[in-house]
Amino acid sequence: MSVLTLTPGAVTLGQLADIYWTQTPVKLDPACKTAVDEAASRIATAAAGKTAVYGVNTGFGKLASLKIAPEDTATLQRNLILSHCCGVGEPIARRMARLVMSLKLLSFGRGASGVRWDFVDLLQEMLARGVTPVIPAQGSVGASGDLAPLAHMTAVVIGEGEAEYDGAVLPGADALAKAGLAPLRLGPKEGLAFINGTQFSTAFALAGLFEAWHAARNALVISALSTDAVMGSTAPLQPEIHTLRGQPGQIEAAAAMRAILAGSEIRESHRDGDTRVQDPYCIRCQPQVTGAAMDVLRQAAATLEIEANAATDNPLVLSEAGLIVSGGNFHAEPVGFAADMIALAISEIGAIAQRRIALMVDPTLSHDLPLFLTPDPGLNSGLMIAEVTTAALMSENKHLANPCVTDSTPTSANQEDHVSMAAHGARRLMQMTRNLSRILGVELLCAAQGVEFRAPLATSQPLRAVLARLRRDVETLGPDRYMAPDLEAAAGLVASGALTTACDTPLPELKP
Repeated sequence: MSVLTLTPGAVTLGQLADIYWTQTPVKLDPACKTAVDEAASRIATAAAGKTAVYGVNTGFGKLASLKIAPEDTATLQRNLILSHCCGVGEPIARRMARLVMSLKLLSFGRGASGVRWDFVDLLQEMLARGVTPVIPAQGSVGASGDLAPLAHMTAVVIGEGEAEYDGAVLPGADALAKAGLAPLRLGPKEGLAFINGTQFSTAFALAGLFEAWHAARNALVISALSTDAVMGSTAPLQPEIHTLRGQPGQIEAAAAMRAILAGSEIRESHRDGDTRVQDPYCIRCQPQVTGAAMDVLRQAAATLEIEANAATDNPLVLSEAGLIVSGGNFHAEPVGFAADMIALAISEIGAIAQRRIALMVDPTLSHDLPLFLTPDPGLNSGLMIAEVTTAALMSENKHLANPCVTDSTPTSANQEDHVSMAAHGARRLMQMTRNLSRILGVELLCAAQGVEFRAPLATSQPLRAVLARLRRDVETLGPDRYMAPDLEAAAGLVASGALTTACDTPLPELKP
C-alpha cells in the first residue's frame, strides 16, 4: 500500500477523504521535524525549571495548582493516560481509528505540541503496519479535547490498552510486539498533548461530511429518475431560473439534473399537451433543496479542513515567541457547529426524497402509475411498506438533526464549565447517513419501477445505465416477494458509489 505524505497546516479535503475511503497510511513531511524538535526541547527545558507550567510540571484541570517534582513528570503523564481511559460503548470502526491517528499526527506536525519525534515515528509505523487502537465510541464531551477516546488511542502507544492487529484484538503491548514495534515512555507534557485535541470529533465530522456528500450526489441521480417516473417537468431546471437566484449549489444541482435527463423519451412525450401546470415541490424544487444542502455541506467542509490542520492541544509551545501558553484550542465548538450543519443537510436531503417516494406510490399524484407500483394492486401490496419504512427513517433523521452544540453541561468540578458536545454530535452523522442511504435506496426502487411502467418510452441514456446497474442486483418487482434483501441491495448501491459511476455524468465536487 502506498503512503500519503502530508504537510501539516496544508492538508486538503481531498487528502483527508483519501485517508477515510482507502485507509491509506500517512507520514508527515520531514520538513516539519525541525519545528517539532524545537518545541520538544522547550518543553524539556520548562520541565527542568522551577516555574510552574500547566501540564508540564503541574497537575491537570482542577489540579493545575499542584506542582509536580521533575522526577515525577513521566509518572504524571502515564497516570494521566491510564486515568482518562474511561471510554464506554462499542469500539469505533478501524477506518475511523486510523483517521483519528492521522489527524493527531497532523496536529503534532505543527510544532506546537512539544512531543518528541519518536512519537510521530511510532504513530506512523502503527499506521503502516496495521496496529489500530481499540477506541470506545462514547465518553467525550468535546472539551477539554476528546479526552477519553484519545486516551484509549494513546494507551497503546505506551503499551497499555488494546489494539487490533492482523484481525485479532490483543493487549496493546502484544499488538506492538507482533508488528515489530515497541511502546514509548511519555515525557513531560506528552500525554497531555495526545489527549488534548479535537481529533476524535473532527474525524467523525469529516466522515459524516464525506458520506453526506456522497449521498447528495446519489440524490441528484435518483431524483432525476423519479422525475421521469412521474413524468415531471424539466422546465424548473432552466438555467436562467437558478442564475437569477445565484446560489451555487442550486445552480450546480440543476445543471447536473439537466445533463442526467437530457434525451429522455419520457420527458419529450409530455412536453406538449400536458394538462398539469406545476409539479409538487419535491419535484419542482429539487435544486433549491438539495443544492442548498450541498452549500451547507461545503460551509462545514471549510471549517473541518481548517480544523484538521490545526494544533488543538494545550498548552501550546509558541517557539518564535519563546512561550508556552495555556489556551483553549481543545474546545471543539467549531466542529460541533459543523456537525450540526451536516446533520441538517442530511435530514433535508432525506426529507424531500421521502416525499418523492410518497408521490410515486400514490396514483393521484404520480400521473397514473399503479398504486404502490405493483402491476396487480390489491392482491399485492408492492412498495407500500417500503414507503412506510422511509417515513420512519426520515422521522428518525429529523430527530437526530436537532442541534447538539447547544447542549452544554459543566464537567470536571466546574473547571470545564462549557463544552461543545461535538463528539456525539459528529458520531450521529454515521447513523444518519446510513438512514439516508436506505431512503435513497427505496426511492431508487420506486423510480426504477415507475420508469419501467412507462415502457415503451425510455428514459435518458445515463438513467438507463443506472437502471441496468440496479437490475443486476434487484429484479423488477412483479408479485409480492420477501422485500428486505431488495432494500438492503438498493441501499448498498447508493453507499458504494455504483450508481454515480454508472450514470457517468459530471456531478458536483466537494470543494470548501
